[in-house]
Amino acid sequence: MGLNETIFERAQKTIPGGVNSPVRAFRQVGGAPRFIKKALGPHFWDIEDKRYVDLIMSWGPMIAGHANPEVVEAVQRAATLSFSYGAPTVGEIELAERICAIMPSVEQIRMVSSGTEATMSALRLARGYTGRDLIIKFEGCYHGHADSLLVKAGSGLLTFADSTQNAPSSGGVPQDLVKHTLVLPYNDTAAIEETFQLHGDQIAAVIIEPIAGNMNLIKAKPEFLAAIRKLTQHHGSVLIYDEVMTGFRVALGGAQSLQGITPDLTCLGKVMGGGMPMAAFGGKKEIMQKLAPIGNVYQAGTLSGNPVAVAAGMKTLEIISRDGFFDCLGGQTSKLMAGLQQAAKEAGIPFSTDSVGGMFGFYFTDQVPTSFDAVTKSNIDVFKVFFHAMLDEGVYLAPSAYEAGFTSIAHDNAVLDEIITASKKAFVRLK
Repeated sequence: MGLNETIFERAQKTIPGGVNSPVRAFRQVGGAPRFIKKALGPHFWDIEDKRYVDLIMSWGPMIAGHANPEVVEAVQRAATLSFSYGAPTVGEIELAERICAIMPSVEQIRMVSSGTEATMSALRLARGYTGRDLIIKFEGCYHGHADSLLVKAGSGLLTFADSTQNAPSSGGVPQDLVKHTLVLPYNDTAAIEETFQLHGDQIAAVIIEPIAGNMNLIKAKPEFLAAIRKLTQHHGSVLIYDEVMTGFRVALGGAQSLQGITPDLTCLGKVMGGGMPMAAFGGKKEIMQKLAPIGNVYQAGTLSGNPVAVAAGMKTLEIISRDGFFDCLGGQTSKLMAGLQQAAKEAGIPFSTDSVGGMFGFYFTDQVPTSFDAVTKSNIDVFKVFFHAMLDEGVYLAPSAYEAGFTSIAHDNAVLDEIITASKKAFVRLK
């Protein structure tokens, strides 16, 4: 038994399942998770001192690479002045101004500490603003673990829940609460049109991952997004873009800047904290003015906008705003996907890939899926073998076929070659 296995047994005695977030477990792929002790650039090392090329990058935040010297310096400087005040700071204003400048749809913003807080608060705000109860989400999209959103959800829930039932994906979520959530197929324009025809005057909000990353990577079709924007405007519903994953990751201005859509509210997280617990929601001033202390929609958080996280976020946003950053990041990610595709072709393995900015997906299917249903029909057994083969070769992929992958600016050509070489060995093991 290796050290990771020994530590995993120890962890399970005091931590449910041995992990503090289900997605870290190796339940879908089998085996013991790797316990990480340090990371630098595009790599991390486990407690057995094995080095891995990291292709999850803390599930997105580490876009500038692990332990980026500039970010570390900013955090260290902030930490010397205390970790938290419970009072406002100028840094919060500067970060808010930076985000509002990068994303024109965000006129005002409220900072929180997690993506779940951001989406939960945005939905409460949308309901308070419209005076309506119904919300629409889409199959396979994960918007955090707030009760009303845990129905046909993506991310870890695709691994653990029965996704065939239109019922809560988690225990402890009342059916009575979920009745206010309508779940529609992703990329199905007819379904959203029909739903608004039936319930338009009762729908408070539509929440969507504009590029889904929690059922692997799935891009929304332009006509689908256009229909949602038109319908929500016509019926007075709030369009919420969940860009916790895609914000500052697929492009500087997020998915909305690539798609030409102006949402009413946007949820942000991950990259905006540079690896520290940090998230936010923001949008139209008219809607945001409904928040306490000036409105009647309550939201609060002791550590919201804490100075250390703000410092990490500000420096990370500065780095990614530099000329050529996203051209380089997107180019490297595309190059990686092309290399994997070619390696699979040479091995005769059905395989397809997709990417945008520093986010990617690969699928053991002949075509890139466009829906939740298509993703759930991919070959999970082959993925499990591939995952462990890549792990043996020193490449750490998401331990689930239902998660997108992430690169960083530190993934240079030498690192890409390392990954592609590993994949050639791994694909051979699939024959």
